[in-house]
Amino acid sequence: MRKGTKVFIFVNFVVICLLVNAFSTLIALLFEDGAVHAIPAADIMRPSEDHTDRNDRQVIPRIIHQTYVNDSIPAQWVPSQRSCIDLHPDYEYKLWTDTLSREFIRTKYPWFLDTFDSYPFPIQRADAIRYFILDHYGGIYLDLDDGCARRLDVMLEYPAWLRRTLPTGISNDAMGAIPHHPFFERVIQSLERYANNYGMPYITVMSSTGPLFLSIIWKQYMSEERPEQDHVRVLMPPEYRNNAWSIFYIAKGNSWHGKDAQTIFWMGKHWMLLTFSGFAVAGVVFAVMFYAWTAWIGTSRKDKNGPGYILLPRRECVDRMA
Repeated sequence: MRKGTKVFIFVNFVVICLLVNAFSTLIALLFEDGAVHAIPAADIMRPSEDHTDRNDRQVIPRIIHQTYVNDSIPAQWVPSQRSCIDLHPDYEYKLWTDTLSREFIRTKYPWFLDTFDSYPFPIQRADAIRYFILDHYGGIYLDLDDGCARRLDVMLEYPAWLRRTLPTGISNDAMGAIPHHPFFERVIQSLERYANNYGMPYITVMSSTGPLFLSIIWKQYMSEERPEQDHVRVLMPPEYRNNAWSIFYIAKGNSWHGKDAQTIFWMGKHWMLLTFSGFAVAGVVFAVMFYAWTAWIGTSRKDKNGPGYILLPRRECVDRMA
């Protein structure tokens, strides 16, 4: 094998390794089902009365947090909001408006205020504030379209929890934690580093403050050795909704999604096809580049033997010189 070809293959190998390393967490998420840290279905299936009384297992404060632009909740979300309030008269309820959220960041986390104000989309601030209030107060955060089908007492028994989403990763629409749990400390400390704008609203939101961002931090966090109390438990889809024992139900919502979201949703449903297609395209690109490289090497060698030059065997050259 020629030296130039070896260099070409080596350079491409290094580039591929760098790309795999850069996207290793995203690749790992494709194969992460969260089962290792799942909240046992048997715990969720126990009657609500078994969890109602306060006990030593309930470590999360009895606070429900929700966010909206102002106090005027849209009509389609009022029933889901009221379901959680009415089922939990013994819980504190906090609705974080845009004004309250910014003031909270300004007074409690002033180091983040510039980033908070610089987000181009309001949903990014709505995403970010939920991480900070869980870090500061603890409790349970719910999106307004998450209705409570049952009491949430069982969810107080885990120091931190998130919910599994499909096809991969975790979501940020329903979460719970004790104050200053190390996972949410990691989350809020990572927000500035991920505050990038990728041009498309959906991708920008998802990767800077939304579920994709949270999934990446969660995957990195759970890959480290930690004591049991620092683990993040996962609420699996059957226990989340659509079953008689599920904790939540979903009202209509997600109005912030733009047209670009349709493409992302399609990609999410066909991620396996896209993964194999990506490898196939990469193989074709490598083959074309390799062909172009070898053709260029061949042309370069021919140019050196252009008009006016005749290559002769070494022995014939010696004979002619003699």
